[in-house]
Amino acid sequence: MRDSNSPSGFATRAIHHGYDPLDHGGSLAPPVHMTSTFVFGSADQGGAIFAGEAPGHVYSRISNPTLDLLEQRMASLEGAEAGLATGSGIGAITASLWTILQPGDEIIVDETLYGCTFSFLHHGLEKFGVIVTHCDLTEPDTLRRAISNRTKVVYFETPANPNMRLVDIDAIAKIAKSADALVMVDNTYATPVLTRPIERGADLVVHSATKYLGGHGDLVGGIVVGCKELIDEIRLYGLKDMTGAVMAPMTAMLILRGLKTLELRMERHCSSAQTVAEALASHPAVASVLYPGLSSFAQRELADLQMTTEAGPAYGGMIALELHGGIEAGKALIDGLSMIHCAVSLGDAETLIQHPASMTHSPYTPEERIRHGISDGLVRLSVGLEAVDDIIADLIVSLDALSAPSLLAAAE
Repeated sequence: MRDSNSPSGFATRAIHHGYDPLDHGGSLAPPVHMTSTFVFGSADQGGAIFAGEAPGHVYSRISNPTLDLLEQRMASLEGAEAGLATGSGIGAITASLWTILQPGDEIIVDETLYGCTFSFLHHGLEKFGVIVTHCDLTEPDTLRRAISNRTKVVYFETPANPNMRLVDIDAIAKIAKSADALVMVDNTYATPVLTRPIERGADLVVHSATKYLGGHGDLVGGIVVGCKELIDEIRLYGLKDMTGAVMAPMTAMLILRGLKTLELRMERHCSSAQTVAEALASHPAVASVLYPGLSSFAQRELADLQMTTEAGPAYGGMIALELHGGIEAGKALIDGLSMIHCAVSLGDAETLIQHPASMTHSPYTPEERIRHGISDGLVRLSVGLEAVDDIIADLIVSLDALSAPSLLAAAE
């Protein structure tokens, strides 16, 4: 057998890692194992596999050869020992945290989180005695003051959904390690093309694979990677016994296909988003554009350090913007578009736009949104793979209508 695991290039590993066609009858595409259970050659073999004393698969709620390949490949791309595929991104988060946390433990989280993550923490874990503490993790000293011996996990997104806040992974990991707390990072926005949190001290990295990893808006899935010992615990407890958040083999195949073009797609997402952000920043209807690649972005220096490809810094495909006129202007912008679709999710070939306060972050109360930096007027844009001139043209037509003197006067 040829060694398909030795190349180090990101795109090479995304295409080849863990699979040799000659081991599968020459099939270039990995086979999809559509089976619920697996047959043992003997009772002794079955017992040995159950006991973990022999390699093999038992039941697809626990493991499956197609998912195993995806898990190996994602672990390689993130620089981790092992990976686990789940039925959704929130499945990866919940399976992990149910495994790690017990009543009385504390999880410290950033001020800004995806709405369903926020809901799981406050409407789920808190009911079972887990202490959820929010800190401004963009300022590491706030963590230093808050962390204690009851803190088991420090959790954040970078960039954060939806307002693009960045967290210094190295600095937070150093503080967390001093208190023996695990660091868990949602890397959905950046993907391992741009940011690899394990290399910067994180213990676990989660993804909504629905987004950039799949990349085509046709699946729902999640990934968590980390050290093998912890991933094994999450597999056998958080996934198998607690959540049952299992990924289907066909979904794994679609994500494996998406990974083959991930680096190429991210290059286009990043370059187009940079161009769009620069075009929007000077428009009179726009109050502010939040994008790490802009010189006006408050954390640009951290973005240059932490969001890098093999070719240099790149800043992702997500943009947040505030409009003069707040929530009504945001709705008018969305309703005035023709090519760009109003839809939640992100990372697809299509450019998507949505209003977080009424959609993805509606689990927050209005008071919670204000406290956590998600204004009612914020609009989130996921820049797709269309011709960038067409994306900008669609936005400008709608923005121009908003910037008519009568509308701006009404907004004031």
